[in-house]
Amino acid sequence: MRQEENYTEENSLFFDSYALFEIIKGNQNYIKYKDTEIITTKLNLFELYHGFLKEKNEQLARLCIDIYYKFAIDFDEEVIKQAAKMKYVLNNRKLSMADCIGYIVSKQLGIKFLTGDKEFADMKDVEFVK
Repeated sequence: MRQEENYTEENSLFFDSYALFEIIKGNQNYIKYKDTEIITTKLNLFELYHGFLKEKNEQLARLCIDIYYKFAIDFDEEVIKQAAKMKYVLNNRKLSMADCIGYIVSKQLGIKFLTGDKEFADMKDVEFVK
């Protein structure tokens, strides 16, 4: 992870794939986050790209990578361990690997996890927006 960055809850959120899709698609409920510093991972960008490929929109998929790649941060082995434990413990929820990793990264950075994924609606440190 980029240690030199100082992320704060006031100016930064972890944007999961769901949040990125909603912003790109123009969901009005996400407008208030337009000035928020975006933090995500390459795994979320993979999901974003894949989602637009499924919609037969490779041009938009490429554009999204061009725009959002600079916001993707790396994660360490502790994130991998904690995310795997999270997925195991919460196996009754349909959480993707990228979701678990993103949530743990957000906790490690001390910022909220922005999503509209119903599986996160009742979880701590989540900014849940439909």
